[in-house]
Amino acid sequence: MSSGVPSGKGAAAEHCVYAFDVLVSHFSGSETPPPAFAVDEEYPLFVTWDKRDRSGNMNLRGCIGTLSAQPISAIKDYALSSAFNDRRFPAMKESELPLLECSVSLLTNFEKARAWDDWVVGTHGVWIDFTDPAGVARNATYLPNVPPEQGWQVEETINSLIRKAGYQGPIDARVRSSIVLTRYQSTKSSLTYDEYVSIASRRS
Repeated sequence: MSSGVPSGKGAAAEHCVYAFDVLVSHFSGSETPPPAFAVDEEYPLFVTWDKRDRSGNMNLRGCIGTLSAQPISAIKDYALSSAFNDRRFPAMKESELPLLECSVSLLTNFEKARAWDDWVVGTHGVWIDFTDPAGVARNATYLPNVPPEQGWQVEETINSLIRKAGYQGPIDARVRSSIVLTRYQSTKSSLTYDEYVSIASRRS
């Protein structure tokens, strides 16, 4: 797991453009345009798709990534995985494209926390590892934006992560104290489909 901060400027609109290029090309059966950014850096990264509902609200449609440093060109792989392989959702359809927003998060500054509550909502993403009372090893993560978007404080976030990791038993001090928590930060860029189309039209 990379703990350093690459020298680049972090997540940017061109990363989201590339993710949209990948998805659009997948549906059209055409070749994906080359990325408009340097590909010589590595980051842990996540690609998130949100979809606008009939009320105009954006709801999660897919999110997959890795906490291990990957070449930044791996945005291509995670753009497709989050669109088609997130087990929480059915595979994406081409008709959904106009309703989508893409976010790319590049993760940095990984640190082992002193305790399960040694992190700051709105600043840190959190990755938890723990062994439940039945002896089952479990883990889960939330990106930095998730707790504030949900209105969660530290304990609520950890409780939700424990459930996300698949543990359904009582959450008590013993379970929380067994957690090994890694905190991290990220840069994030987001782009709607309409914004993508505008950029792509100027490019061609």
